[in-house]
Parts: sequence; structure tokens; C-alpha cells
Amino acid sequence: MKKALLTLFLFSSVLLCNAKGTLTKDIPYRPEKQPGTERCRLDVYAPDSAKNLPVVIWWHGGGLTGGNKNVPKELRDDRAMVIAPAYRLMPAVPIDSCLSDAAAAVAWAVENASRFGGDPRRIIISGHSAGAYLSLMMALDKQWLAAHGIDADSLEGVVALSPQTITHFAHRDSQGIKALTPTIDKYAPLYHVRGNAAPITLITGDAELELYGRYEENAYLWRMLRLNGHTSNKLLKVDGFDHGTMVRPGLQLLRRAY
Repeated sequence: MKKALLTLFLFSSVLLCNAKGTLTKDIPYRPEKQPGTERCRLDVYAPDSAKNLPVVIWWHGGGLTGGNKNVPKELRDDRAMVIAPAYRLMPAVPIDSCLSDAAAAVAWAVENASRFGGDPRRIIISGHSAGAYLSLMMALDKQWLAAHGIDADSLEGVVALSPQTITHFAHRDSQGIKALTPTIDKYAPLYHVRGNAAPITLITGDAELELYGRYEENAYLWRMLRLNGHTSNKLLKVDGFDHGTMVRPGLQLLRRAY
């Protein structure tokens, strides 16, 4: 145990403790020396009594062009181990790099979660906005996790807070397509809709307050999942909250998933 703790100190820059658990920061999850991979680090929150707990992977938002990793305070309790990865950002890298980083973070979780008291067989992927988009792409487009020998259908579940379900607007912008011109291609979760995916919960803010018709995007994905025989899914709408303010109630709904 002492040797394992020493190893953690060696590859993490900061070890923070609070009354309920330990937050280990800035663990690298990609050894490759590719442009921008200095961002490929993650934080791990582990309750002090962690043993075979579910593992929540939480990706930050920011439109795939900004934002940074954080473990939300609402998730820092004794119910789950939480991993918060950062990832490379557009336009410095193409969207494939963002997706590749997300898959690498899941692979790191599968390989390392047990060292922190998490159960690698009980991984729930989640995030807000761009982070929620990454969650859906990991679950629905099986190629990304398959590159690491992981079956996306083995995930315990997906809880996506206000995700883009059509092609992400950052990628459309790189193609000269305006934000209000929707497209569905291989970079859209909707393109990969299928009936045998892991359980999926979609959460949005108020339909009249959300960003770019985000509720309707999610309603369409929910319907197409159903039509394809996927029954382990929910569509939840948090009335009175916009794209940004829906995060806090969304996190409370995420906690119901484990």
C-alpha cells in the first residue's frame, strides 16, 4: 500500500485531502508526445472508504474549444470514485483528437480505477455540454473504445447533461457551417444510434431557455433510440434552467444513476 501511495505522489503534482476523500490531481493518461497532449491529464476523487465503488468519468464543457477538468463538489461524497479528465481542444487539433483523448481516459479508468477503490466493471460516463457530447460518442460510436480493447456496451451507463446530439458545432464551424445549420454525420451521436448500447440518460434545461434547440436534439435522439429497440433510456428536462444553470440540478440527477 505504501509503495502504491508513493507512486501516486510521483506522477501527480498535487495531492489534496478533505474530510470525505482525497483528490489526486494532474495524472497523465496519454504517454504519447503529440501536439497538445500536455492537456491530457486527469484528477481523481476517491472517498476515504472507497472499495469497489462505481466510477464516474466527468468531462468538462466548453464547446470543445475551452474549459478545463474539475471534479464537481456535488460528486465529492462516499458514493463513487470520480475521474475528471481534460482533453485537447479545437481548433488546435481536429475533433478526432478530442474523441481519441476521451477514449484514452476511459481506458485509463478501466486499468487504474481499482487502485483508488473503484470498480472498473462499473463505469458511468458523464459530462456537461461538450463533455456530454464526448460521453455519447464514446457510448454510441464503438470504434473509439474498441481501439483500447473496450466494448462500449459494457459501460454501466451514460448520463449526458445538455449534449450536442447532431454533429458538434465546433466541428461544423471548422467546415464553415454556421451554428444554426444542423448536420448529422459520423461526428454526431445520432448517426450511431442503435438498440444495444449501454443505458443512456439525457438531461437538458428548459426547452425555451436551452442553447440552439438542445432539448429538441435530445428528444430526437431519445426517440430514435426507442425506435431502434433501445429501452434503457430516459429523457429528463429541468424546467426553469438554461444551458449553464441546468448543471447543478443535472448533477443531482446524475447521482441517482449510482
